[in-house]
Amino acid sequence: MIDKLIEKIKETDNPTVVGLDPRLEQIPEFIKTEAFEAYGKTPKAVAEAFFRFNKEIIDKIYDLIPAVKPQIAMYEQLGLDGIDCYIKTIEYAKSKDLIIIGDIKRGDIASTAKAYSDGHIGRVLVSENEFEIFKQDFITINPYMGYDSIEPYIDDCEKYDKGLFVLVKTSNPNSAEIQDLISDGKPIYEHVGQLVSKWGTNLIGANGFSKIGAVVGATHKEEARKLRELMPNTFFLVPGYGTQGGTAEDVKPCFNKGGLGAIVNSSRGITAAFLSEKYKHFSEKEFAEASRQAVADMKEDLNKTLKD
Repeated sequence: MIDKLIEKIKETDNPTVVGLDPRLEQIPEFIKTEAFEAYGKTPKAVAEAFFRFNKEIIDKIYDLIPAVKPQIAMYEQLGLDGIDCYIKTIEYAKSKDLIIIGDIKRGDIASTAKAYSDGHIGRVLVSENEFEIFKQDFITINPYMGYDSIEPYIDDCEKYDKGLFVLVKTSNPNSAEIQDLISDGKPIYEHVGQLVSKWGTNLIGANGFSKIGAVVGATHKEEARKLRELMPNTFFLVPGYGTQGGTAEDVKPCFNKGGLGAIVNSSRGITAAFLSEKYKHFSEKEFAEASRQAVADMKEDLNKTLKD
Protein backbone atom coordinates (compact mmCIF):
# COMPACT_ATOMS: atom_id res chain seq x y z
CA MET A 1 0.00 0.00 0.00
CA ILE A 2 2.88 2.41 0.65
CA ASP A 3 3.97 1.98 -2.97
CA LYS A 4 0.42 2.69 -4.16
CA LEU A 5 0.35 5.87 -2.08
CA ILE A 6 3.67 7.00 -3.54
CA GLU A 7 2.50 6.25 -7.08
CA LYS A 8 -0.69 8.28 -6.48
CA ILE A 9 1.41 11.18 -5.21
CA LYS A 10 3.53 11.00 -8.36
CA GLU A 11 0.46 10.66 -10.58
CA THR A 12 -1.22 13.75 -9.12
CA ASP A 13 2.09 15.58 -8.56
CA ASN A 14 0.63 16.50 -5.21
CA PRO A 15 1.78 15.36 -1.73
CA THR A 16 -1.48 16.58 -0.17
CA VAL A 17 -3.97 14.60 1.90
CA VAL A 18 -7.29 16.26 2.65
CA GLY A 19 -8.60 15.77 6.17
CA LEU A 20 -12.33 15.08 6.23
CA ASP A 21 -13.04 16.38 9.74
CA PRO A 22 -16.52 17.93 9.43
CA ARG A 23 -17.85 20.21 12.15
CA LEU A 24 -21.46 21.34 12.20
CA GLU A 25 -20.52 25.02 12.30
CA GLN A 26 -18.57 24.60 9.05
CA ILE A 27 -21.41 22.96 7.13
CA PRO A 28 -23.19 25.34 4.70
CA GLU A 29 -26.53 26.54 6.03
CA PHE A 30 -28.51 25.19 3.08
CA ILE A 31 -27.21 21.66 3.72
CA LYS A 32 -28.01 21.87 7.44
CA THR A 33 -31.49 23.25 6.75
CA GLU A 34 -32.35 20.42 4.37
CA ALA A 35 -31.03 17.78 6.79
CA PHE A 36 -32.92 19.26 9.74
CA GLU A 37 -36.13 19.40 7.73
CA ALA A 38 -35.76 15.73 6.80
CA TYR A 39 -34.56 14.30 10.13
CA GLY A 40 -35.15 16.97 12.76
CA LYS A 41 -32.37 18.49 14.80
CA THR A 42 -30.86 15.09 15.58
CA PRO A 43 -27.52 13.26 15.33
CA LYS A 44 -28.87 11.48 12.24
CA ALA A 45 -29.46 14.85 10.55
CA VAL A 46 -25.91 15.91 11.32
CA ALA A 47 -24.52 12.63 9.98
CA GLU A 48 -26.54 13.02 6.78
CA ALA A 49 -25.29 16.61 6.42
CA PHE A 50 -21.70 15.46 6.99
CA PHE A 51 -21.97 12.80 4.29
CA ARG A 52 -23.44 15.18 1.73
CA PHE A 53 -20.73 17.73 2.56
CA ASN A 54 -17.95 15.13 2.24
CA LYS A 55 -19.38 13.69 -0.96
CA GLU A 56 -19.61 17.04 -2.74
CA ILE A 57 -16.06 17.95 -1.72
CA ILE A 58 -14.73 14.57 -2.87
CA ASP A 59 -16.50 15.02 -6.21
CA LYS A 60 -14.64 18.30 -6.76
CA ILE A 61 -11.14 17.33 -5.59
CA TYR A 62 -10.61 13.60 -6.18
CA ASP A 63 -8.66 14.14 -9.40
CA LEU A 64 -6.20 16.53 -7.71
CA ILE A 65 -5.16 14.51 -4.66
CA PRO A 66 -3.85 11.04 -3.77
CA ALA A 67 -5.65 10.53 -0.46
CA VAL A 68 -8.16 11.65 2.14
CA LYS A 69 -7.91 11.38 5.93
CA PRO A 70 -11.23 11.16 7.77
CA GLN A 71 -10.94 11.82 11.52
CA ILE A 72 -13.09 9.22 13.22
CA ALA A 73 -13.85 11.30 16.33
CA MET A 74 -15.98 13.71 14.32
CA TYR A 75 -18.19 10.78 13.37
CA GLU A 76 -18.07 8.66 16.56
CA GLN A 77 -19.58 11.50 18.59
CA LEU A 78 -22.81 10.98 16.64
CA GLY A 79 -23.11 7.31 17.56
CA LEU A 80 -24.28 4.72 15.05
CA ASP A 81 -25.37 7.33 12.50
CA GLY A 82 -21.93 8.91 12.63
CA ILE A 83 -20.12 5.59 12.22
CA ASP A 84 -22.37 4.83 9.25
CA CYS A 85 -21.40 8.20 7.76
CA TYR A 86 -17.70 7.42 8.36
CA ILE A 87 -17.97 4.09 6.55
CA LYS A 88 -20.00 5.58 3.69
CA THR A 89 -17.47 8.40 3.31
CA ILE A 90 -14.63 5.88 3.07
CA GLU A 91 -16.51 3.75 0.55
CA TYR A 92 -17.34 6.79 -1.58
CA ALA A 93 -13.76 8.07 -1.53
CA LYS A 94 -12.49 4.61 -2.50
CA SER A 95 -14.93 4.57 -5.43
CA LYS A 96 -13.00 7.60 -6.69
CA ASP A 97 -9.71 5.66 -6.34
CA LEU A 98 -8.55 7.69 -3.37
CA ILE A 99 -6.35 6.17 -0.68
CA ILE A 100 -7.83 6.27 2.81
CA ILE A 101 -5.83 7.25 5.89
CA GLY A 102 -8.12 6.57 8.83
CA ASP A 103 -7.18 8.97 11.60
CA ILE A 104 -8.13 6.78 14.57
CA LYS A 105 -5.08 7.16 16.90
CA ARG A 106 -5.74 3.90 18.73
CA GLY A 107 -3.35 2.58 21.37
CA ASP A 108 -4.06 -0.24 23.80
CA ILE A 109 -2.81 -3.60 25.06
CA ALA A 110 -2.28 -6.52 22.73
CA SER A 111 -5.70 -8.23 22.81
CA THR A 112 -7.52 -4.92 22.42
CA ALA A 113 -5.05 -3.80 19.76
CA LYS A 114 -5.81 -6.96 17.81
CA ALA A 115 -9.54 -6.18 17.90
CA TYR A 116 -8.90 -2.63 16.71
CA SER A 117 -6.60 -3.87 13.97
CA ASP A 118 -9.03 -6.58 12.83
CA GLY A 119 -11.78 -4.00 12.46
CA HIS A 120 -9.82 -1.16 10.91
CA ILE A 121 -7.20 -2.72 8.59
CA GLY A 122 -7.57 -6.47 9.02
CA ARG A 123 -10.53 -8.82 8.85
CA VAL A 124 -13.24 -9.74 11.35
CA LEU A 125 -13.89 -13.46 11.51
CA VAL A 126 -17.47 -14.64 12.03
CA SER A 127 -17.34 -18.43 12.13
CA GLU A 128 -15.75 -19.33 8.77
CA ASN A 129 -16.58 -15.94 7.17
CA GLU A 130 -14.21 -12.95 7.00
CA PHE A 131 -15.40 -9.35 6.78
CA GLU A 132 -13.54 -6.13 6.02
CA ILE A 133 -15.34 -3.55 8.13
CA PHE A 134 -13.84 -0.06 7.78
CA LYS A 135 -11.84 -0.61 4.57
CA GLN A 136 -9.06 1.86 5.43
CA ASP A 137 -5.67 1.64 3.71
CA PHE A 138 -3.66 3.28 6.50
CA ILE A 139 -4.49 4.19 10.08
CA THR A 140 -2.84 6.35 12.73
CA ILE A 141 -1.90 4.71 16.03
CA ASN A 142 -0.36 5.70 19.37
CA PRO A 143 2.80 3.80 20.41
CA TYR A 144 2.81 4.77 24.10
CA MET A 145 2.27 1.18 25.31
CA GLY A 146 5.16 -0.26 23.33
CA TYR A 147 5.62 -3.03 20.80
CA ASP A 148 3.01 -5.48 22.08
CA SER A 149 0.37 -2.82 21.40
CA ILE A 150 1.73 -2.34 17.86
CA GLU A 151 2.42 -5.92 16.78
CA PRO A 152 -1.15 -6.85 15.74
CA TYR A 153 -1.27 -3.88 13.36
CA ILE A 154 2.10 -4.77 11.85
CA ASP A 155 0.90 -8.32 11.26
CA ASP A 156 -2.17 -7.05 9.39
CA CYS A 157 -0.06 -4.58 7.39
CA GLU A 158 1.98 -7.51 6.15
CA LYS A 159 -0.97 -9.86 5.62
CA TYR A 160 -3.33 -7.41 3.88
CA ASP A 161 -0.90 -4.85 2.40
CA LYS A 162 -2.01 -2.00 4.66
CA GLY A 163 -0.04 0.77 6.36
CA LEU A 164 0.39 2.64 9.64
CA PHE A 165 1.33 6.14 10.68
CA VAL A 166 2.65 6.01 14.24
CA LEU A 167 2.61 9.17 16.38
CA VAL A 168 6.20 10.36 16.79
CA LYS A 169 6.32 14.18 16.97
CA THR A 170 2.84 15.67 16.86
CA SER A 171 1.83 19.18 15.82
CA ASN A 172 -0.15 20.21 18.90
CA PRO A 173 1.34 23.03 21.03
CA ASN A 174 1.83 20.93 24.18
CA SER A 175 3.44 17.91 22.53
CA ALA A 176 6.76 18.94 24.09
CA GLU A 177 5.48 18.17 27.60
CA ILE A 178 6.14 14.48 26.95
CA GLN A 179 7.70 14.13 23.51
CA ASP A 180 10.64 16.46 24.24
CA LEU A 181 11.57 15.00 27.63
CA ILE A 182 15.19 13.85 27.67
CA SER A 183 15.94 10.17 28.25
CA ASP A 184 19.44 8.73 27.85
CA GLY A 185 20.61 12.01 26.40
CA LYS A 186 17.96 12.48 23.70
CA PRO A 187 14.29 13.44 23.52
CA ILE A 188 11.53 10.87 23.73
CA TYR A 189 10.41 11.56 20.15
CA GLU A 190 13.82 10.41 18.87
CA HIS A 191 13.55 7.16 20.82
CA VAL A 192 10.06 6.61 19.37
CA GLY A 193 11.29 7.47 15.88
CA GLN A 194 14.06 4.89 16.14
CA LEU A 195 11.56 2.27 17.30
CA VAL A 196 9.21 3.04 14.41
CA SER A 197 12.09 2.78 11.98
CA LYS A 198 13.07 -0.59 13.47
CA TRP A 199 9.49 -1.91 13.40
CA GLY A 200 9.29 -1.16 9.69
CA THR A 201 12.61 -2.69 8.65
CA ASN A 202 11.10 -5.82 7.08
CA LEU A 203 8.20 -4.01 5.38
CA ILE A 204 10.05 -1.75 2.93
CA GLY A 205 8.48 -1.42 -0.51
CA ALA A 206 9.82 -0.91 -4.01
CA ASN A 207 10.20 2.85 -3.52
CA GLY A 208 12.40 2.42 -0.46
CA PHE A 209 9.80 3.30 2.18
CA SER A 210 8.25 1.11 4.85
CA LYS A 211 4.57 0.38 5.38
CA ILE A 212 5.16 1.62 8.94
CA GLY A 213 5.17 5.41 8.72
CA ALA A 214 5.37 8.23 11.25
CA VAL A 215 3.27 11.26 12.16
CA VAL A 216 5.61 14.27 12.25
CA GLY A 217 4.09 17.73 12.69
CA ALA A 218 4.73 20.64 10.34
CA THR A 219 5.05 22.95 13.34
CA HIS A 220 8.38 21.41 14.42
CA LYS A 221 10.77 22.07 11.55
CA GLU A 222 14.09 21.27 13.23
CA GLU A 223 12.74 18.16 14.90
CA ALA A 224 11.43 17.01 11.51
CA ARG A 225 14.85 17.54 9.97
CA LYS A 226 16.44 15.40 12.66
CA LEU A 227 13.82 12.67 12.30
CA ARG A 228 14.23 12.55 8.52
CA GLU A 229 17.94 11.85 9.06
CA LEU A 230 17.18 9.17 11.68
CA MET A 231 14.38 7.57 9.63
CA PRO A 232 15.41 7.54 5.94
CA ASN A 233 13.04 4.69 5.04
CA THR A 234 10.03 5.97 6.97
CA PHE A 235 7.21 7.82 5.21
CA PHE A 236 5.86 10.83 7.14
CA LEU A 237 2.26 11.96 7.57
CA VAL A 238 2.57 15.68 8.28
CA PRO A 239 -0.25 17.53 10.07
CA GLY A 240 -0.13 21.21 11.02
CA TYR A 241 0.12 22.88 7.59
CA GLY A 242 -2.04 25.96 7.09
CA THR A 243 -4.57 26.59 9.84
CA GLN A 244 -2.21 25.37 12.60
CA GLY A 245 0.54 27.65 11.31
CA GLY A 246 2.84 25.28 9.42
CA THR A 247 4.19 26.51 6.07
CA ALA A 248 5.62 24.81 3.00
CA GLU A 249 9.10 25.76 4.24
CA ASP A 250 8.31 24.09 7.57
CA VAL A 251 7.34 20.80 5.93
CA LYS A 252 10.26 20.73 3.49
CA PRO A 253 12.61 18.86 5.91
CA CYS A 254 10.09 16.00 6.02
CA PHE A 255 10.89 15.15 2.40
CA ASN A 256 14.04 13.53 1.06
CA LYS A 257 16.26 15.06 -1.61
CA GLY A 258 14.16 13.42 -4.31
CA GLY A 259 11.03 15.22 -3.12
CA LEU A 260 9.44 12.08 -1.67
CA GLY A 261 8.94 10.79 1.83
CA ALA A 262 5.92 12.70 3.12
CA ILE A 263 2.27 13.53 2.60
CA VAL A 264 1.00 16.80 4.08
CA ASN A 265 -2.45 17.14 5.64
CA SER A 266 -4.84 20.05 5.47
CA SER A 267 -8.33 19.71 6.91
CA ARG A 268 -10.47 22.78 7.52
CA GLY A 269 -8.08 24.91 5.46
CA ILE A 270 -9.51 23.02 2.48
CA THR A 271 -12.94 21.75 3.51
CA ALA A 272 -13.95 25.06 5.13
CA ALA A 273 -12.16 27.24 2.58
CA PHE A 274 -15.44 28.91 1.58
CA LEU A 275 -15.58 30.51 5.06
CA SER A 276 -12.15 32.13 4.76
CA GLU A 277 -11.37 35.65 3.59
CA LYS A 278 -9.14 34.33 0.81
CA TYR A 279 -11.97 32.45 -0.88
CA LYS A 280 -14.89 34.76 -0.05
CA HIS A 281 -15.60 35.21 -3.78
CA PHE A 282 -17.11 31.70 -3.70
CA SER A 283 -20.71 31.59 -2.55
CA GLU A 284 -21.88 29.22 0.16
CA LYS A 285 -23.33 26.92 -2.49
CA GLU A 286 -19.91 26.89 -4.17
CA PHE A 287 -18.20 25.50 -1.06
CA ALA A 288 -16.80 22.51 -2.96
CA GLU A 289 -15.39 24.75 -5.70
CA ALA A 290 -13.66 26.76 -2.96
CA SER A 291 -12.17 23.51 -1.64
CA ARG A 292 -10.89 22.63 -5.10
CA GLN A 293 -9.18 26.00 -5.39
CA ALA A 294 -7.65 25.59 -1.93
CA VAL A 295 -6.25 22.19 -2.98
CA ALA A 296 -4.78 23.69 -6.15
CA ASP A 297 -3.21 26.52 -4.15
CA MET A 298 -1.72 24.13 -1.60
CA LYS A 299 -0.32 21.92 -4.35
CA GLU A 300 1.33 24.93 -5.98
CA ASP A 301 2.72 26.15 -2.66
CA LEU A 302 4.21 22.77 -1.73
CA ASN A 303 5.64 22.00 -5.14
CA LYS A 304 7.19 25.43 -5.56
CA THR A 305 8.98 25.06 -2.22
CA LEU A 306 9.99 21.42 -2.70
CA LYS A 307 11.41 22.07 -6.16
CA ASP A 308 13.34 25.23 -5.23
